Amino acid sequence: MIERSDILWLGISAGVMGSLVGGLLLGIGMNLIVHDAPLGWVLLFVGAPVSAGPGWLLARKLAQKL
Repeated sequence: MIERSDILWLGISAGVMGSLVGGLLLGIGMNLIVHDAPLGWVLLFVGAPVSAGPGWLLARKLAQKL
C-alpha cells in the first residue's frame, strides 16, 4: 500500500533529480553557446523536457505498486 510518505519522497527526489539534470544540461549548453558551439543550443532547448524524465520514471515505479 502506498503511504503519504512515499508520495512525499517521490516529490522530493523527483524535484532534486530534475533540478540536477536540467541544471547540468543548461550549464553545459550555456558554456557551449558562449564558446560559439552550436551544439549548446540543442542542449539548452532539450534541458527542460529531459529534466522531467527522472520524475516520470520514479512516478511510474510508484504507480506499479498499486
